[in-house]
Formats: sequence, C-alpha cells, structure tokens
Amino acid sequence: MDNQKLEVAIEEFNKYRDPLIVGRLIEIGEESFTMEFTGHFCRTCGFYDYFEDFQYEILDTMGLSTEMKEIDELPEGARVVYSITDLEQGST
Repeated sequence: MDNQKLEVAIEEFNKYRDPLIVGRLIEIGEESFTMEFTGHFCRTCGFYDYFEDFQYEILDTMGLSTEMKEIDELPEGARVVYSITDLEQGST
C-alpha cells in the first residue's frame, strides 16, 4: 500500500471535515489499515456516513476499493478497520 497516497487521502478527508471530524491513521498492514475518527458528529444519524465517505476518498485518491471490516465505537468517535478489496489501478 502506498503510504504517501494514503496520507493524501487522509489530508483531503480532513480538509473538508475538520474540526467536526478528524481522521488519523493508526495502523497499516499489507491488505488493511486502521483509522481513528474523532470529533463532534451525531451518533444517531449519519454516524457511519463519515466512515463510508473515507472509502470514497480512498477510491478517488488511490484507486482502491475497501470494505469496513470492524468498527469499534469509542466515547469520542470510532476506530475503523478497512480491508482492501480491489486494486483498480495497481496502487500498492
């Protein structure tokens, strides 16, 4: 996985959502990575929309399709594990 492109995707995501929501990379593996999202977003409506929005940012920036494998809700947000499901443009 291209760490630089992943950092660009995170920067783009945060550019439009900070200070409401901020995403940061926690862990990266060969075929998955973990993000932590914190902020003041609504838990009753649209809570998961931010995590899905990040999937679109990864697709646009890196050409990677991802799947949310695990979502751990935290008092200040959530930790989300994404797995890579498709290498559309060979961006590894």
